[in-house]
Amino acid sequence: MSKPYVIGIDIGGTNTVFGIVDARGAVIASSSIKTLKHPDVNDYIDELYTEVTRLLEANDAVDKIHGIGVGAPNANYYTGMIEKLVNIPWPTPLPMAQMLSDKFGVPVAITNDANAAAIGEMTYGAARGLKDFIMITLGTGVGSGIVINGQLVYGHDGFAGELGHLIVKRNNGRLCGCGRTGCLEAYCSATGVARTAREFLEIRTEPSILRNLELDAITSKDVYDAAMAGDKIANEIFEYTGRILGEAFCDFTVFSSPEAIILFGGLAKSGELLMRPLREAMDKNMMGMFKGKVKVILSELKEADAAVLGASALGWEAKMPVK
Repeated sequence: MSKPYVIGIDIGGTNTVFGIVDARGAVIASSSIKTLKHPDVNDYIDELYTEVTRLLEANDAVDKIHGIGVGAPNANYYTGMIEKLVNIPWPTPLPMAQMLSDKFGVPVAITNDANAAAIGEMTYGAARGLKDFIMITLGTGVGSGIVINGQLVYGHDGFAGELGHLIVKRNNGRLCGCGRTGCLEAYCSATGVARTAREFLEIRTEPSILRNLELDAITSKDVYDAAMAGDKIANEIFEYTGRILGEAFCDFTVFSSPEAIILFGGLAKSGELLMRPLREAMDKNMMGMFKGKVKVILSELKEADAAVLGASALGWEAKMPVK
């Protein structure tokens, strides 16, 4: 194979992780840059090019790249555009695939970050051998990738599978970054857990370790640490979060009847704090014909590798844009 490698790039709200991947799915080398360092997207692409080139030179991979695959928030597989950015100050819609292809001189394909993680999981992780599953990423937001009959579902416009924006609270729901209220993401993301903590602390009077922290600075990690230390309010925050997530999984199931729902991302590492109330809610609310049929399992891929591997798989199929 004259060009035996692809580059996988995962553009996150905080970091951009990239790696050189071979045809077997081995990550030869990887590195990262800060996504938000450059308000101008052109400066960001310049730094990304510099750091990727440095990685290629260090691994004797210059001129051996078949293509680049990219996972990014709200990226459209069909158009190559990032349609909307919530936490990154670049103008949208942004023709990211075209811009990267122009800079690197190789074909680029792009999809949203959750779809990229689903592809990685299906190829190299817990979803190997599964033809029907849903990948849920519990990070700053709630992302999802739906696989039916072995195929990732894109929909007619490339945006299918925004399960983080299923409405779980119809009345007086929280404002979501998408502009609507009551979305799953506003409750069950890491940001949502922090919002629940602030709400609970404001309306309740019990003592809590979390009261030692500045209210607006509380993170989901703070809530996890407090819960592990036996804090009552922190444990109830996870109960609340797990219950909402489990109820939502019951709604997902009636649509696509997945063999498994795979959890990925920082919040998924909360263990039984999240999994116990989630399973209880699924047992209680699952439609009869689906009871006991859907496994909830954790991703088997390292957090950095999953999105990079998934994105890289797109790189083998990428084609140069038609100008």
